[in-house]
Amino acid sequence: MMMNKSKKEALLQAAKDLFGECGYVETTFKKISDRAGVALGLLTHHYGNKEKLFLASGLDVLEHFLQKLRQATADADSGFDGVMRFCKAYLDFSIDKDSNWLVLVRCSPYSDMKTKTDRDTMDSMFSQVHQELEKVISRGIEDGSLVTVDSKSTAQVIISLMVGANRTRVLTPYAAPTLYKDVLDFVARSIKA
Repeated sequence: MMMNKSKKEALLQAAKDLFGECGYVETTFKKISDRAGVALGLLTHHYGNKEKLFLASGLDVLEHFLQKLRQATADADSGFDGVMRFCKAYLDFSIDKDSNWLVLVRCSPYSDMKTKTDRDTMDSMFSQVHQELEKVISRGIEDGSLVTVDSKSTAQVIISLMVGANRTRVLTPYAAPTLYKDVLDFVARSIKA
């Protein structure tokens, strides 16, 4: 039984690697099974189809991402500190070569999901990212470390900034070497009381 689990994990890791490298369309079951060194039939047995495997890959990356964000904000001294820790953890995770972040950047979890149930599952996980940031923004308003803002819309703006900065850094050739530092400085100036 343990051997099957390790093969299943190898398949999931190979899928995350390939979805990140090649995108959803170019990633095939054959490429995944070859990369994992596991029989193609076992891939079908464990995951059924490519969409289910993509969903499992995306959810796995998101789960680890949420853990990093929660760890980063857990010991924050203030709401402002929490927001800055959140943003730094977000950006750091996005360039960690072991995070498989590119699964979420190269493949749109929304356009590549065929069923409403799968989209809803992915959306639920992404909404937890926003909720984590909203929490620390609300804390900052309460403790006086942040200017008074609407926590929901401010979380949306900050996350949009994180997404844009990340896509610029990992998908384009023109990102300034100091882009992530500049983004963090911009967020700090925008929200600090």
